Amino acid sequence: MCLGIPGQIVEITDTQKKLAIVNVAGVKRQVNIACIVDEQHTPEACLGDWVLVHVGFAMNRINEEEAVETLKLLEEIAAMS
Repeated sequence: MCLGIPGQIVEITDTQKKLAIVNVAGVKRQVNIACIVDEQHTPEACLGDWVLVHVGFAMNRINEEEAVETLKLLEEIAAMS
């Protein structure tokens, strides 16, 4: 089973290598955005997007409402541990 964690792209660090900084619940990490970049969404156009991050890659875009709800559920699960 794979788990994608929602995060928001807050900075594009390298357009050629398709690298960005993603804020995941207050923790900023560098991730590869190659999976979400195409002709319509250049690296620069991804700034501000909410994405699902898995093993250092932004796998796909999600809307902010879905991201916030998922983060809330993950926090609730963590609190049960």
